[in-house]
Amino acid sequence: MSDRRTIAFILFDQALALNLNGPAEAFSVASHLLAREGAGYDLLFLSEAGGLVRTSCGLAVETKALDSVDLATLDTLIVVGGLESWTFTPDTPLVRWIEQASKAVRRICSICNGAFLLAAAGLLDGRRAVTHWCEVERLKAMYPEVRIELDPIHLRDGTIWTSAGMSAGIDLALALIEDDYGRHTSLSVAKELVVFLRRPGGQAQFSSALAAQTRLGTTPPAAKLAELPVWIANNLNAHLTVEGLAKAVGMSPRTFARNFARWYGGTPAKLVRELRIEAACQHLEEAYSEIKRIADLCGFGDEERMRRAFVRRLGIPPTVYRERFGRGSPKPSLDRHQPKRRPLVSEPV
Repeated sequence: MSDRRTIAFILFDQALALNLNGPAEAFSVASHLLAREGAGYDLLFLSEAGGLVRTSCGLAVETKALDSVDLATLDTLIVVGGLESWTFTPDTPLVRWIEQASKAVRRICSICNGAFLLAAAGLLDGRRAVTHWCEVERLKAMYPEVRIELDPIHLRDGTIWTSAGMSAGIDLALALIEDDYGRHTSLSVAKELVVFLRRPGGQAQFSSALAAQTRLGTTPPAAKLAELPVWIANNLNAHLTVEGLAKAVGMSPRTFARNFARWYGGTPAKLVRELRIEAACQHLEEAYSEIKRIADLCGFGDEERMRRAFVRRLGIPPTVYRERFGRGSPKPSLDRHQPKRRPLVSEPV
């Protein structure tokens, strides 16, 4: 018995080719791996009028017209992003079609700023969603009913799936394949595509240090604070208090606290915690060391504190993170006699 699913990509002029090509190849590889079981995916490329659609890089894609498709045959819709996705409005024919089609398909997805089309169709009202980080403020302003999240690579809210930046479409495709045919198939596709790290939806779009620096800007006193994330990352084994952080950027504790809250939008302890987790992830991915040693190097103080931080932030403990994303080979640790260090900030993490 066949277990094939039809996925329709929704395209328009100046769509982003990477939003299409990466996920499409992932589904194609999955179909090849599942062929003996009569399973896999049939891909359709749709546009309002059909014919050739030119993407932002000049690549032309042959598409079928929306009105030529029987919605009952579709399983999944994927709306890609584009250079001016935000210009689509609720009364645009393509958006109206997406709204109608959403009632007939099992699930509907967006990649990158394709979220604007879902929002214009009213599909994201009251739902959690993600988009490319540089489009967040515009999406918030245009569609305040959408509950936009800043960090995830992709997330699911009921039958709606959204994904973040350009390459996140591959992560989304792998998540959909896992949802359809299991983790083993998804991992096999990732290996075939030479995607070394199959990122979970909860991973951040970019590093915590870069995110903090982007938010902080370049004008005084933000310019001083912009150097702080890198300083923290290089001093994770120090005793990091608010007073110490203020001294590192040449501010009084009161001035530091006031400006940090204004430009970063969170507490110093939160930034330190994010940078610790990021550093620990790098250790878990790139080489084998005892988790106890990693917890020590990254400033958690002990394994249990690090485990709790991972579960809160990523939804999985360090051992599972290493199992999924580690590239190192187990070997005896040379660090087992290193002394413990105390927790590095005054606030509990």
